Amino acid sequence: MPVLGSELPSTPRSGRNWKDLRTRLISAAVLAPVAALCIWAGGAAYAALVLLATTGMVVEWGRLFGLAARSWRAVLYVAWPVAAMAAALSGHWLVAFLVLGGAFVFGPALWSGQVVIGCAGLALLWLRLMTVPGTGEVLFVIICVAVSDSGAYLIGRMLGGPKLAPAISPAKTWSGSAGGLASAMVAGGLVCALASGSETWVRGIVFGAMMAVAAQLGDLAESALKRARGVKDSGAIIPGHGGLLDRFDGLLVAAPLAALLSLGAAGGEAFWYVTPAGLLSALFAGHADTGAHAPRGGRTIQLG
Repeated sequence: MPVLGSELPSTPRSGRNWKDLRTRLISAAVLAPVAALCIWAGGAAYAALVLLATTGMVVEWGRLFGLAARSWRAVLYVAWPVAAMAAALSGHWLVAFLVLGGAFVFGPALWSGQVVIGCAGLALLWLRLMTVPGTGEVLFVIICVAVSDSGAYLIGRMLGGPKLAPAISPAKTWSGSAGGLASAMVAGGLVCALASGSETWVRGIVFGAMMAVAAQLGDLAESALKRARGVKDSGAIIPGHGGLLDRFDGLLVAAPLAALLSLGAAGGEAFWYVTPAGLLSALFAGHADTGAHAPRGGRTIQLG
């Protein structure tokens, strides 16, 4: 789901401009409702959304590392996450992760992309398929990431101030980071209250903050990657936003974190009900298939 974005052009504060804001808003206004509808509908629509986003990011990752677009190796590289997603959708989660692990045949750089992007895609499927309420959890993660990104963009442009990580992304500021964190906390409280009842708003604030921190770490990591590869954007598929990696970098960390936390919530409940004891038990028990963490009612994604 495209958002305003938190990476600012490296211009002096006195030279701030908002000329890219209109393009960003138009792109978001067109694509965000489509994404929200697919998330709400679930089933084949949601699976297709995750699959398209995952394969699109894998294509951009391959391009960053010079993978020839029309080679058989590139075709195999793009098909790899499709196989992992197919295994997950059929209920074989362990197989899905083994498929991602097998991508080491492409070499360390390309393999790391398969793991990072593939785990995020699997996490989004897990949250929708294996938890209650699946729709609410996916929306919680995406909204918190989006609001954090947009809040950082707006507050950072308005206030400026000391740089957050000048060696990685010279335009990001501490004020923007704080603004994104506060925005995600408010959004998390609201979404959590709507999804699980008004008494859970405090949990929403706490986990909204966690999603914001994860999203900002993902943003900084992707900025470092682009700087290392000598590119400004990972692609140009979204007008005013850049590539899919540019806009979904926060989800690459936030979604797996949310899915991991959900393992510690009893009975497939929302990840904001996680307990330390439940998480430790799940991790050391090594549950890997659908039956080990089936939510009440045994919900599954039906593609037909």
